[in-house]
Amino acid sequence: MSRPLTGRIPALFAAGCLALATVLPAATANSRSTAGDLPSIAAAELPPEGRQVLVLIRNGGPFPHDRDGVTFGNRERLLPAKPRGHYLEYTVRTPGVKHRGARRIVCGGPPTTPEACYYTEDHYASFKKIRE
Repeated sequence: MSRPLTGRIPALFAAGCLALATVLPAATANSRSTAGDLPSIAAAELPPEGRQVLVLIRNGGPFPHDRDGVTFGNRERLLPAKPRGHYLEYTVRTPGVKHRGARRIVCGGPPTTPEACYYTEDHYASFKKIRE
């Protein structure tokens, strides 16, 4: 027969559970943000290279990178949940960098008339919804 735990261990366990109960809902909510939760940026505030990419998107290209226009999987779940294939990503050139860099525009909806576009300057760690 086991005897009940008394003293400091149950109190610490209860305190830890309470701490998790208050932190986890906020973490879950933040990991599944919606467009309304995202900060925004005016198209005019984008770097010049980003504004150029928006024009190319509206014109259907031509795009300078092979990976421009490929499906963006939204694995980070920072953008609103949509079916696979809804989002397409495009490279925003970074001056002085010889590779694709970290800047992207991700658009959802029809390729030349997207419903919404988002800008990231940190390779999908965060997004801003682009206001036209």
